Amino acid sequence: MTQLVESQRASAALRNPSSRNNASLRNKILSMAVLSLVLAATYLLIFVDMRFVEFAMMIRTPKLAAIIIAAFCIGVATMVFQSIINNRIVTPCLLGMNALYILIHTAVAFVFGATSDFSADKHIAFCIDVVLMSVLSTLIYGYLFNKTNYNILFVLLSGTVMATLFGSISDTLLRTMDPNEYDVLLNSLIAGFNNVNSDIIALACTLIVLVAFWLRKEVMLLDVITLGKHQAINLGVPYDKVVVKLLLGVTIFITIATALVGPISFLGLIIANVAREFLPTYRHRYLLAGSFLAGVIVLLAGQLLIEHVFEFGSVISVFINVFGGAYFLYLIVKGQQL
Repeated sequence: MTQLVESQRASAALRNPSSRNNASLRNKILSMAVLSLVLAATYLLIFVDMRFVEFAMMIRTPKLAAIIIAAFCIGVATMVFQSIINNRIVTPCLLGMNALYILIHTAVAFVFGATSDFSADKHIAFCIDVVLMSVLSTLIYGYLFNKTNYNILFVLLSGTVMATLFGSISDTLLRTMDPNEYDVLLNSLIAGFNNVNSDIIALACTLIVLVAFWLRKEVMLLDVITLGKHQAINLGVPYDKVVVKLLLGVTIFITIATALVGPISFLGLIIANVAREFLPTYRHRYLLAGSFLAGVIVLLAGQLLIEHVFEFGSVISVFINVFGGAYFLYLIVKGQQL
């Protein structure tokens, strides 16, 4: 009887290749989740003296939470952004969103002072960053996409120019600031998990849950959005409305990750493309989960190297940007479509 049941299952799988593909994708997601859990346990427990385990957990747990939040925000935001643009080598950071965040953060500190409540109070500063970043990014990039009709070459060129412009304005403001305020501000603009803004972890998690719930319907339409604007409209999708909401969600997620750990420019490029290579599918429920788990794996492995091999001699953003830049060039040479 058991052999008959197994034979029927095998026969059904052969008749339905989609079910075999789904099973393969689920197994890959499960393997990534298991590897993430192993790395997380290793990070928490490696080289811990049992006499000081409580103290070690106080130091490492906020870092682990920040790694998970940053991986989720950057991974999901990049995958959604690439689906909107319909190109896998473009990320929000490459179009200047990180530079815009730095400009906003710097401008607030320049106007009100780096030691004022608007900058020194982590919760107030976080709320200001999220609101300003969301409004400005939606206006700037929404207009840019519509104006260029989602032409990736024009979008990439315009984004690069804007990133340079935002960076130049930030540098000008930094040079005219009081040296003491400059030191305070610069600390918050260097990406790394050694100086996590742990005060906003609870607020960041709450905002992530709210945004994810708000965008649950739009995320389910991503498989259709990737077909292109005209095809999506023909299938009954209110394309412009959906894209604006998704773009706002992308902006909020990038803001959360940047406010928590600082700007990490090429992380999204790496983990989104690793997920696409490892999970060859168009279904975003797998791609989004894969991008998130790839981010957790990359960040945990990188942080383990920083802390236990390089002994805090550097920050993870340096390695991410170096390897990410090389990977970006590799994707271009490989012939990814622009």
